Amino acid sequence: MRAFSLHLSLVLSLNLAVFAEDTADDAVKNEERLLSSVRQLTFAGKRAGEGYFSADGKKMIFQSERSKENPFFQIYLLDLETGDTQRISPGHGKTTCAWIHPSGKKVMFASTHSDPDSQKKQAEELKRRAEGTEKRYSWDYDPFYEIYEYDLETKKSRNLSRTVGYDAEGAYSPDGSKIVFGSNRLGYSEAEGLSEKDRDWFKLNPSFLMDLFIMDSDGSNVERLTSKEGYDGGPFFDAGGKNICWRRFNREGDQAEIFTMELAGKKERQLTDLGAMSWAPYFHPSGDYLIFATNLNGFANFELYLVDAAGEKEPVRVTWVDGFDGLPAFSPDGNRLSWTSKRSGLSGSQIFMAQWNHEGALDLLAEAPIRGAAPDSPGSQDLEPSPEALQGLTSTNAKVDKDDLRHHVEYLAGPDLEGRMTGTPGEKTATAYVGKAFELFGLKPFLADDYFHPFEFTAGVDLGEKNKLTLTIGGEKTELKVNEDWKPLSFSQLGEITAEEIVFAGYGIEIPKGQVGADGKKSGMYSSYYHLAVKDKWVLVLRFMPENVSAERRRQFARYSSMRYKAMTARQKGAKGIIF
Repeated sequence: MRAFSLHLSLVLSLNLAVFAEDTADDAVKNEERLLSSVRQLTFAGKRAGEGYFSADGKKMIFQSERSKENPFFQIYLLDLETGDTQRISPGHGKTTCAWIHPSGKKVMFASTHSDPDSQKKQAEELKRRAEGTEKRYSWDYDPFYEIYEYDLETKKSRNLSRTVGYDAEGAYSPDGSKIVFGSNRLGYSEAEGLSEKDRDWFKLNPSFLMDLFIMDSDGSNVERLTSKEGYDGGPFFDAGGKNICWRRFNREGDQAEIFTMELAGKKERQLTDLGAMSWAPYFHPSGDYLIFATNLNGFANFELYLVDAAGEKEPVRVTWVDGFDGLPAFSPDGNRLSWTSKRSGLSGSQIFMAQWNHEGALDLLAEAPIRGAAPDSPGSQDLEPSPEALQGLTSTNAKVDKDDLRHHVEYLAGPDLEGRMTGTPGEKTATAYVGKAFELFGLKPFLADDYFHPFEFTAGVDLGEKNKLTLTIGGEKTELKVNEDWKPLSFSQLGEITAEEIVFAGYGIEIPKGQVGADGKKSGMYSSYYHLAVKDKWVLVLRFMPENVSAERRRQFARYSSMRYKAMTARQKGAKGIIF
């Protein structure tokens, strides 16, 4: 067989209806509105993150994977003036979510070092990594996590939670008297009271029953703060200690919004309704606004945003670099921001810090549109359904009536609305009809002055004139014709992409270990990428899924065999692009 080298040179030019790609210069310019003197704080280890300042702003506590003997996070204390770093966690087990007491004499973190199998789990993970079968990074809600207090002078620690379940994500109050934290302990202690459906879901998704709790800093007087369905976690106090902020995931765990609570009356307030994964909120010391992370701009692209403390304005974007920017925290004086990011270009995240422009943040929030309102809101365009349609609405009965139903269906599905395709006049007229119906029925708007809550979406993608593909085999170049020989996918990146080596990866499917099938059994890991190095290369994969497999295996493959999912998998492995 003749060996040959295959390279591609691509120039993709897609016309997006709503969103446009920013150039590197645009990203820098946009970030400079609020961030200056950006610098990387941590460099060691596979990854580091969750950096939080001490009360005097001179130290930072964070978690990092940097030990050869332990593949999991351990807790470190960084002197921001000298750069000296010391590990303060036990060195075995998993640790996370650390915080420095306002006195500066002790710290708090969550750890599983009391797990009798902690050393065994470390060895198993080290073996997986050595064999190249490391699991995709995801958070672990280990029921052995407990909250510990560590005295920096005596070097002694003590358990503050002592409860079966994941106890973590803790933070001290500004005066150091209280700790707010997240826990799924009730999923274990009250399991018998759960429905069979909830018990099964809890086994698959232990975060489903995460609630917020508050206790005295010595671990006594534990009080439950939240009881809504979904994952409540990542709480922090404001500078006055009277309010907390946190994120709440839905039952499925694929969307989260930002909330605050006035502790005195346990009054909750939802600040965002982005319909994305919005999490890791943190108060600015002024109390005027919060900063948080969201993947509003793409499934794997988390960026930092601001939202006013009242939740009256639309969030304002802070970071503009593709990839992961999250877990932000302000310094106590509000002049610096630290956050976890992959902007270094390496596979793992590290902690960054920048000077913060508070006045600039206030200006941007002042200019932000009112939450739920937009210039193209159907309610602002005087869209009116036909007089006949409105006449029918005024005569609608309070009870369900077949004549009413016929009227609604005939109008909304009628030819006058031309199919109601999203964004068309017909769709907007139909929306106005529903809004008018709400008004006549006496329903009150939920968040704004009217019933309309606009959102951005990609209405369509068209090929531009500059799409070009050059195929190079053995030094011979061939220009391929767009729409005849090849076609870029709608979610392709804009801009010129350099020629790189191509790696064939079978069907390009990767299924995490432990997926539960219809028979209740957990599957082993499946990966088309075993022993393949695809970083900075193009990946060539087959469409669809393997055919000669069992029906149960096909059901498992189905979830991971879409073109978008395959593209996301290739991107997470560092590939330049994917070819189907």
